[in-house]
Amino acid sequence: MKKKLILSALLLGIFSILLLHPVHAEPIPNISIQVGDNDASSGGTSSISILLLVTVLSIAPSFLVLMTSFTRIVIVLGFVRTSLGTQQMPPNQVLVGLALFLTLFIMSPTLATVNETALQPYMKGTLTQSEALNKAQEPIKEFMFKQTNTKDLLLFMNYTGNNATVKPASYKDIPLTVIVPAFAIGEMKKAFTMGFMIFIPFLIIDIVVSSTLMAMGMMMLPPVMISLPFKIMLFVLVDGWYLVIKSLLLSFNT
Repeated sequence: MKKKLILSALLLGIFSILLLHPVHAEPIPNISIQVGDNDASSGGTSSISILLLVTVLSIAPSFLVLMTSFTRIVIVLGFVRTSLGTQQMPPNQVLVGLALFLTLFIMSPTLATVNETALQPYMKGTLTQSEALNKAQEPIKEFMFKQTNTKDLLLFMNYTGNNATVKPASYKDIPLTVIVPAFAIGEMKKAFTMGFMIFIPFLIIDIVVSSTLMAMGMMMLPPVMISLPFKIMLFVLVDGWYLVIKSLLLSFNT
């Protein structure tokens, strides 16, 4: 009841002020917002264009992940955590964040070329949208072409009808639909190879600890509880993160 009385008093006060001191202002104009032309036939086209744009934006991160160094980096970092056996340490957010910044660091020359040759001319109006897209894909294709295995590239080229037996000398004649999957499976192969090499020293520690516990007759004690501190100590002593990141950086220079 008190709230209603207070609200009524406020409304009466506002009305009294307006009546005693009228405000001479221009009336608020009517504002209408319209998207597209007045032609009714263009409604369907606009709706389809918006739908296609939303679809492209939703799958764009997947394309960017597969067309950059992110795939190899995040898989290798995941293998490091699995080989250590530290469960969720480091957390997924830390590994993905580190992978993203390493990807930006490795891809910075390629992205700088895309910005210089495609993005800036397009924003200045010297290139059309289709021309800018064609210019932007060339540096990315060049990066993927250097990292793609010949066997993987020939697999997709032969599937499309190009009966090639050797790796093309230039990336310009290779479409993105061929080079992207070839680059992606090559990246996973290299990441798994690096993961295998990372697993070996930690596997040796697990074998030694398990054999020692079996010899001591301590079969009820989980070997992971004993081997985990030794694996962490070994990883810290050899500066494992430095070696892993160094190996990743050097792997993209070959």
